[in-house]
Amino acid sequence: MTLQRAKRLVDEARNAIVSTEEQLLLHPYPESLEQKIIGRGKLVLFAVQQYHVLSFCVSALELARDRASSPRARDFMSEMLEKTRAARDAIILFGKPLGQSEVNLEAGEPLSGAIGYSMYLYWLCSNRTSSEIAAAFLVNMPLWSANCVRVGRALKKNYEFTDDSLAFFELFAAPSSGFEEKGLEIVEEGLEQGVDPVFIRRAVRLCQRYELMFWETMWERSRC
Repeated sequence: MTLQRAKRLVDEARNAIVSTEEQLLLHPYPESLEQKIIGRGKLVLFAVQQYHVLSFCVSALELARDRASSPRARDFMSEMLEKTRAARDAIILFGKPLGQSEVNLEAGEPLSGAIGYSMYLYWLCSNRTSSEIAAAFLVNMPLWSANCVRVGRALKKNYEFTDDSLAFFELFAAPSSGFEEKGLEIVEEGLEQGVDPVFIRRAVRLCQRYELMFWETMWERSRC
């Protein structure tokens, strides 16, 4: 399968939102952890919000898997689902040194700005195509990974977390094997089936904006 058309479209979608990506990569929340500006107790907020985000994302990806447009797309969504389930288990481990059980995390109130990404993903997985979902992940995951690496390193250096409790951040430190090629194959399938590139670009743009909302919410609430 030739993937040049899919790669060109994803690159165009990414280039159209370069300012959002710059805001994500230069966000003050990871930097504030690197400088140990945020108090340890404020990290509970991150654990609670990510627990809710991941719970919603698990439900979303179950839908994406069941609604997949092809066996290839189903396999991709299944891999994403498995990783997301592992991340939810890992965020529970992160909460333990903060004195938070899973019951505590679940009881914590979700914030609209923090869970907006997962709510949009749920809508996307319920109503749109596998190619739109795959394109959104292709653009979103590298940025999420970069910030997770920064946060994980800062927590280990400045907040004395153990490697086990930081498994969540390690999980996202690098993409899964063949992630980009598999995602591009699904985008190409969608284009071949007549999916409008406008909708693919839209999914990319909105996912990144909601991603930025998450970090903005973490920053705003953590510095209070």
